[in-house]
Amino acid sequence: MQRNIFEEDHEIFRDSVTKFLQAEVQPHLDRWLEAGIIERELFKKAGDQGYCLMWADEAYGGMGVHDFRFEQILIEENAIHGDAGFGLSLHSRLCAPYIGQLGNEEQKQRFLPGCISGETILGIAMTEPGAGSDVAGIRTMAVEQDDHWVLNGSKIYISNGINGDVFIVAARTVPDHPHGVGLFLVERGMEGFSRGRNLKKLGLKAQDTAELFFDNVKVPKANVLGDPRKGFYYLMQFLAEERLIVACGCVAAAEAALRITIEYVKERRAFGKAIAEFQNTRFKLAEMRTRIDAAQAFVDRCVMDHNEGKLTAEVAAEAKLFTSELEGWVTDECLQLHGGAGYMDEYRISQLYANARVSRIYAGSSEIMKEIVARSMGLDPRRGSA
Repeated sequence: MQRNIFEEDHEIFRDSVTKFLQAEVQPHLDRWLEAGIIERELFKKAGDQGYCLMWADEAYGGMGVHDFRFEQILIEENAIHGDAGFGLSLHSRLCAPYIGQLGNEEQKQRFLPGCISGETILGIAMTEPGAGSDVAGIRTMAVEQDDHWVLNGSKIYISNGINGDVFIVAARTVPDHPHGVGLFLVERGMEGFSRGRNLKKLGLKAQDTAELFFDNVKVPKANVLGDPRKGFYYLMQFLAEERLIVACGCVAAAEAALRITIEYVKERRAFGKAIAEFQNTRFKLAEMRTRIDAAQAFVDRCVMDHNEGKLTAEVAAEAKLFTSELEGWVTDECLQLHGGAGYMDEYRISQLYANARVSRIYAGSSEIMKEIVARSMGLDPRRGSA
């Protein structure tokens, strides 16, 4: 499909990103997948290329590029030529904007330069054993004392959990109010802050995922982002971009699965001919091509709307729902066309299949996305839909 949202600068950037991933990720990927973690040095190398926090002002060492299309290209090329376990967009676009938009000048000067260079790796700690998509269910507590807050609790399934140097931790600050949450910058080495083991997962095996523990961690008030009682609303305002990022990745992963499957069915033979010659194969691939193109057109429109500040939370939820379900379907169909080979780790389709499963869970499950979309249609049981 001809995409018309990119200009010459974008295509030049895409070419540089592709070469970077081919040189710095592909040769090491098997080792990282086996180890369950990407080496920290990769973030520094990305920083050297200007890929980290491209939106950050030049005063902090950034490029001041606010065009989301450049981030979209990073996401797409990483899905095709890199690995979804490389949490660069998590670092740059899901975490760092909390500091960039909520932080005061002192906080920006203290944290952003290291994040831009890739020397400081970020993570966000929201999920708990009893609070995933339900942010109001957070149980980690923060109690104000003199010039600091004391954090107690734990988080689970935290991406960049081992490599991370600074975590944006959501903790309850108003015990009797479901939305009384604050956001705290917890740094590596703070007394009482510890990590569990690197968790083994079905997919995204190169991304480090860990539990985080807070045992009377004293967080200086200088490490509080914004109003310590309005964290819930801060989290909500960043969700549209988070879901757009996921949508970009889902479509790109589906595209990657389709490409490698097309090549496979041209080479694989059965009953004396390439399996690409069977009508079932051709029809399956044609349907995938059509659905991916439709999803890509939708996501591209969302990206342009986001650049103009017009992307709503409801449409972002639609994009995340549609593309994550599409990714799951495409990778399943592609694995089926690989036959027994697709079940083997040495074939990339098995990794894409495993990676796809979490897309319908993180950044808000498909069920939550459906609820958001339904409410936007006036179907809200809290207010009555009759």
